[in-house]
Amino acid sequence: MKTKKILFGAVLAAGMTVTAEANAQAVQGGSEAVFSGVACTGIGLKAKDGGYVMARTMEWAGPYVPYGYVAIPRGERIVSYTPQGRNGLEFSAKYGVVGIAPQQKEFIIEGINEKGLQAGLFYFPNFGKYAAYDQRNSKSTLADMQFVSWVLASFATIDEVKEALKDVIVVSIDVGGDSSTVHWRIGEPCGRQVVLEFIGGEARFYENPVGVLTNSPEFSWHLSNLSNYINLYPGAAKNQKWGDFEISPISGGSAALGLPGDMTSPSRFVRIAYFKATAPQLKSSYLTVLQAFHILNNFDIPIGVEHPLGEAPDVPSATPCTAVSDLKELKLYYRTTYNSTIRCIDLRSIDFDSVEYKFTPLDAVLEEPVEQVQVK
Repeated sequence: MKTKKILFGAVLAAGMTVTAEANAQAVQGGSEAVFSGVACTGIGLKAKDGGYVMARTMEWAGPYVPYGYVAIPRGERIVSYTPQGRNGLEFSAKYGVVGIAPQQKEFIIEGINEKGLQAGLFYFPNFGKYAAYDQRNSKSTLADMQFVSWVLASFATIDEVKEALKDVIVVSIDVGGDSSTVHWRIGEPCGRQVVLEFIGGEARFYENPVGVLTNSPEFSWHLSNLSNYINLYPGAAKNQKWGDFEISPISGGSAALGLPGDMTSPSRFVRIAYFKATAPQLKSSYLTVLQAFHILNNFDIPIGVEHPLGEAPDVPSATPCTAVSDLKELKLYYRTTYNSTIRCIDLRSIDFDSVEYKFTPLDAVLEEPVEQVQVK
């Protein structure tokens, strides 16, 4: 995977608090660090009971970074960062939010609000471009890493987001303007899902007919690329005769021969789209949550495959967290590289008028719990 200088990744890898001030100091001091790359994979699944589930992996191929959950109370006043500091768009939370963030509470990268609106950001390296930052427009400027918080705290529908974005300028908080972009997916309880990308500084929304997302290139390219795999279908391939010689499948699933298995974004997009298309629809959103975790098992990236031999960091996996949102039941589930037990946050159990706005680590102990079985 190609590496790219990105100050957000640099400060995370260094274990620093992520602030615009830290970014500014790093740039002005000439500091550079290599961001090893992020490879996230997302899927949306409908249940027979009308439920809709959105799930994704979160990848980080560098040293350990603490991920935590964040709750935003109603009425919380939030100010966006800009390349000059904390002086951007100001907004107050209309809805309670629960999300997952790396290191710092302001930068939620995946979450859901009490209206069932769901949003998440995905790394989008080498593609896309935000508008240039203009300090004269600071009060309408929103940092890309705070976009998810703004969406979930402020809106109940995708159309509301699209309308409000007309008056907002999304930028990177990198004062050098050289950081990579991200793109986003936003979903509603009805099953509608859109992808948002900034191309040439302009916002582009795409309805998502396949309900999956990975990283670069542009979403429209990924949809076109699926035509290269039109030969794939579930089950076993049929016997064929090549001249007088008959060939038959060696094992089950032979109709998926040719499904790409590498870690690149285009290959993961094809693979997750195929798994979604072939997954049976289950009767409840809860069963669909568990199904989503099982499907995403296939995208848990083993540590080492993205690094030269001997240079992998000392962490169990390059997938620190997998999260699943139940948009009908208003629940956020997650598991981590250090604890594969599925944990659940029920938004209906939270008092969003009084909950504290803070970062709480997903794992209290960085060690996989093992249940001892007594044989008698």
